[in-house]
Amino acid sequence: MQKFAFCIEDNIFNLHKKLQNKTWVPDPYISFSVADPKPRMIHKASVRDRVLHQAVYRQLYPIFDEGFIHDSYASRPGKGTLRGVLRFEQFARQVSNNYTRQIFVLKCDIRKFFDCIDHKILLSLLKQKVYDVDLLWLLTKLITSFEKTEGKGLPLGNVTSQLFSNVYLNDLDQYVKRGLKVHRYIRYCDDFVIVGVHFGKLDDLIPRVGKFLKEKLELDLHPDKISIRTLEQCVDFLGYVTLPRYRVLRTRTKRRMFKRCILLFQRQTTEAEKEYAKRVLLSYKGLLSHSREYCSWKRLERLHEQ
Repeated sequence: MQKFAFCIEDNIFNLHKKLQNKTWVPDPYISFSVADPKPRMIHKASVRDRVLHQAVYRQLYPIFDEGFIHDSYASRPGKGTLRGVLRFEQFARQVSNNYTRQIFVLKCDIRKFFDCIDHKILLSLLKQKVYDVDLLWLLTKLITSFEKTEGKGLPLGNVTSQLFSNVYLNDLDQYVKRGLKVHRYIRYCDDFVIVGVHFGKLDDLIPRVGKFLKEKLELDLHPDKISIRTLEQCVDFLGYVTLPRYRVLRTRTKRRMFKRCILLFQRQTTEAEKEYAKRVLLSYKGLLSHSREYCSWKRLERLHEQ
């Protein structure tokens, strides 16, 4: 980053020249693993290419975002996990008549979503709104710069991948909302829920959605991550476990939070470390404030005081 910034004008000029001449070639990705909480392989582009990704994202986002459904909550300003959970709870209250009747929630996950995004299908979807030949050349170079298998896969780590994933699944969103006439549907990346009154109607949707994903997008529902549950049985969605009238954090999320804080608070030897630990504590308190987690809040404070 510092090396690029030191000669930023020259670097931007050279990048611009290569784009004009169509001689730009993506730099190799830097790969590393993170626990999120399950292990994920992140592929990080070079600083030069990240600058380009950001420029492409800013150009394309307003063009495509206006066509997305309201209840798509991943990687969009003003959306996010908390907004998605609040919307889910709003649907649950509406359908259950303020929790006075039983409702069911269909929850699905798309198997290995980013690894299975087909480059040709994605480019065909982008071409529906992008007509500039030079931009299409650049998009082709960007998308084909990474492959998990032949002709498939997007790297986790690119800002453009976040937009492309929403473009790819927008056809699914439109099919569910317009084709299947489902009103209470929420999607966050490769996870989605549908709220309804009848178990049988929700169960009937599973093969229809699965068929659409397979035939139109070459994707599959994860067979082990399909469930239909009542709200009383609790619904795990977007980091929270939701029940009638309240929500709590996932147990494994709390375990990770306490484990990290114990290690962090034990290492408070310098002023910088103390300040960082304080910021982490405030962040976790903010997370807990959106759920019924008073005891967890007090435990965090005790850990910090020790």
